[in-house]
Amino acid sequence: MVQAREKDLPHAELLALCGRLRELTRRADARLFINSDVDVAREVGADGIHLPHNLVILPEDAPGLSIGVSVHRLGEAIEAERDGAEFVVFGPIYDTPSKRAFGPPQGLGPLATVARSVRIPVLAIGGITPERVPEVRSAGAGGVAVISAILSADSPADATKRFLEELA
Repeated sequence: MVQAREKDLPHAELLALCGRLRELTRRADARLFINSDVDVAREVGADGIHLPHNLVILPEDAPGLSIGVSVHRLGEAIEAERDGAEFVVFGPIYDTPSKRAFGPPQGLGPLATVARSVRIPVLAIGGITPERVPEVRSAGAGGVAVISAILSADSPADATKRFLEELA
């Protein structure tokens, strides 16, 4: 799955970018999620939208789109599930610069608690490396969400392959 996280582009530029991403994800047989923008998601034929925990879009407001929600506490995960989310992204699990604004790393214990408390998949985010995939999976994560481990790699393609191997 690929998530288009660009939050600051004007609508037309975001639409163009996501249209190109849709073509690439179709060729790769990957799902495409758009950050918060239902209109762009519909226009490009995305598979879903991804929301921050404080933005609720109910399934009936986004027909045909899967909904994922970023959460940082157990209560937020339970609320997201109740509101129709198909998965939650929980973290940060480990320290990472991109998630410091959301508080200190939560660790594996809270991840396990969230994973046991909801019926929908929980993806771990924050400081995830291929080497850490087995331990977050053991804690109950159904998968991982990564940014810097791929974007800062010398070879993003090789980094992606390492993650996919660990998740297989």
